[in-house]
Amino acid sequence: SFIVTLGTMGIGTGLAYVVSNGVNVPNVPRVLQTSFGIQKLFGRLGGHGLDGTGGYLATHGFLPGRPFAALAGLAELIGGLLLVAGLATPLAAALIVSTMIVAARTDHAGKGLWVFNGGAEYALTVASIGLGLAIVGPGDLSLDQLVGLESGGPVAGLVALAVAAVGATAVLMARTRPMVDMHADDRAAANPMSDSRAA
Repeated sequence: SFIVTLGTMGIGTGLAYVVSNGVNVPNVPRVLQTSFGIQKLFGRLGGHGLDGTGGYLATHGFLPGRPFAALAGLAELIGGLLLVAGLATPLAAALIVSTMIVAARTDHAGKGLWVFNGGAEYALTVASIGLGLAIVGPGDLSLDQLVGLESGGPVAGLVALAVAAVGATAVLMARTRPMVDMHADDRAAANPMSDSRAA
């Protein structure tokens, strides 16, 4: 049953299992996360590169946008590669989780939970899987195991979460101005009486 399955997994794998809708395939987000970094840094795989991503981040108050785009891209690329290799797994998870916290607090803020409304569902899912991997560890076929680096467990998960929270907070505090409301004009056009009431 579902409960028995979770009980045999342990905390970390169970967390990844739950947030991925019962599909226990933690290697998929490991690989996909590197692609997000490639999109931001190099404009490949359908991405917009540093200029396009930087311009978008600037609308959320991250100025200048290009360095913040590079920071986000490097976090996703390095974090994803480390997760794929199974090296420094708590650090890798912290990089991913931190990026997703920032995304949830900016790009998806005020849009509810569900992704079809622009909500933070996807960002929180990726962050939860990253945290789950920090807890469960990289597995036997990993560089952590090869070099004798012990990782995984609740403490590793807490450390990854703490580092991610500090990193995300630092980035959010570095915003130079409030987020631009890109849909304000659309709402005003749909409700022309709003200006007259304000007057």
